[in-house]
Amino acid sequence: MTGFKRFIPLLIVLLLGAVFFKSMTDGHNPKEIKSVRIDKPAPVFSLRLLADEKIQATDAILKTGKPVLVNFFASWCAPCRAEHESLMTLAFDKGIPIIGIAYKDDPIKSQRFLDSLGNPFAQVVVDRAGRAGIDWGVTGVPETFLVDGDGIVRYRHWGPIVGDAAIGRVMAAVEDLE
Repeated sequence: MTGFKRFIPLLIVLLLGAVFFKSMTDGHNPKEIKSVRIDKPAPVFSLRLLADEKIQATDAILKTGKPVLVNFFASWCAPCRAEHESLMTLAFDKGIPIIGIAYKDDPIKSQRFLDSLGNPFAQVVVDRAGRAGIDWGVTGVPETFLVDGDGIVRYRHWGPIVGDAAIGRVMAAVEDLE
């Protein structure tokens, strides 16, 4: 029994190391706040279109019978600029409709942003005051939600969608709905 006791500290260190390793490799970001919107209807909204401020778009644009992404972005957001190429890929190469919500941004600057980088969005609405962002539970931009064809939020990607792995996670969530 005395031989076993001398291995107890080593076993404790190995156990703590395994717990630490698991927490570092499980894909969970400890800074991410979980969304309360998952498996609930998308918030009701009525926001002006970026292209024509006289026209209001409502949450009805999300009930298409097919999955749609809702991406909160802003021209002043550096990570939004970084993820833009991925959004172009999702929209044009993968054929996923994306609704853009210009969050707390000047509409003129939002339009310049899209004019300079390209527009991956099927429609862009303006949430200048940030009220829609609050209703969706947005914690910062960029943030992307996957809404099923019935208007139910099924997935949330927190932060920028950058790289093949992130695109793959979004695509896997879309494919789960098809």
